[in-house]
Amino acid sequence: MWKFDFPWAFLLLPVPILVWWLVPAYRTTASAVRVPFFHELADAAGETPAPGGVRLRSNWLQRLMMPLLWALLVVAAAKPVLVEPPVTHEEPARDLMLAIDLSQSMSSRDFVSVSTGERMDRLTAVKRVVKDFVAHRKGDRIGLVVFGQAAYPQAPLTLDHDSALVLLDQMQIGMAGPRTAIGDAIGLTVKLMDNSPAPEKVLILLTDGNDTASAIPPEQAAEIAKGHKLVIHTIGIGDPEATGEDRVDLEALQRISDITGGRAFRALGKEEDLVDVYRTLDRITPEKVKREIYRPQRDFYWIPLAAAVLLLTLYHCLALLTATLRAPRRDPAPARVFPAKVRNEVSVKVSTGANHGN
Repeated sequence: MWKFDFPWAFLLLPVPILVWWLVPAYRTTASAVRVPFFHELADAAGETPAPGGVRLRSNWLQRLMMPLLWALLVVAAAKPVLVEPPVTHEEPARDLMLAIDLSQSMSSRDFVSVSTGERMDRLTAVKRVVKDFVAHRKGDRIGLVVFGQAAYPQAPLTLDHDSALVLLDQMQIGMAGPRTAIGDAIGLTVKLMDNSPAPEKVLILLTDGNDTASAIPPEQAAEIAKGHKLVIHTIGIGDPEATGEDRVDLEALQRISDITGGRAFRALGKEEDLVDVYRTLDRITPEKVKREIYRPQRDFYWIPLAAAVLLLTLYHCLALLTATLRAPRRDPAPARVFPAKVRNEVSVKVSTGANHGN
């Protein structure tokens, strides 16, 4: 699409007409010597004098060229540009961190697949569901944190979800220690996402036990997360009736979510329960992408400007060539000698003119 950046420049088009109409013509004066016997002198020299005054010859090419030059200059001043098709640049608008409990209790085989009826350990069920969840989050940067007795970053925030899934497959029960450090997992996530430019930051915390190994209490860590605008959704998959390390503290998970403005979920011993939880999370935190659209522009003001310069150059070259061809070719003539009679007549008239002056 073509457009002009300064369309108001076309208001300058009638300026030459207004100048010609309103401004008086420019006249010049020059000094001259009046010779009373000019015609006799011209006859004696054999020359034909030109009529009085100087009259410029009409030049139809110049009259045609000057308006065209002015129009080209006005078009160049209006700055024609070619607006190219829009270019869309997409940036992730949300950073999503998944914190997964790898304590020893995740080895319990109390999850059942609805489709096949097979029993599986908790971590296997989590991996299956998380893979499908990540596949639907193409517009989010996703990272992984694992925690047990301590918390460790497993995958940095990235749009390379295939690499994140490879690292997810490499998770093993007990690789972070046998105990559970929920507060440390939250604190590590806050540190990892502290410099994130994303307007929204979310942590999905999955655990099947209660906090027994954190250096910082989970609720205090949640307050810190709130100060860094990090929303935490918690998922409890353990047995709240169990004792010791295996007992999941659903009330503590609820408090963590409430502090940060998130939601708390509980998955029972079916794989479909985990699927429902992640579907809900997918709905309440939909994929969000910031799109920046801009249209590249190319300037073409130089085309009418170059055309004007070229046209003016051609005109002057043509005028020079025409003047050269029309110039008379004369052979050098000897100095003209007036006859004695003419010299006497001229001298007499000059003397008479001088006496009249006196």
